[in-house]
Amino acid sequence: MKKYYLTVFEKDGTNVLDEIIEARDDKEAKRIGQATLEDKGFLEYTHRCAAPEGHLVLFHR
Repeated sequence: MKKYYLTVFEKDGTNVLDEIIEARDDKEAKRIGQATLEDKGFLEYTHRCAAPEGHLVLFHR
């Protein structure tokens, strides 16, 4: 399992969520990240989910 980093920001840049997601691959991390954002009501906020290698698997601005 790899650790992915899910971060959510307010429009002013304030960090409102920092969460580590464990997933087997990028596809699973994206699915888990989207579900987490939906559950917490953050889908419309600026967010990103970064893989341990540094690339983004999920991004919304």
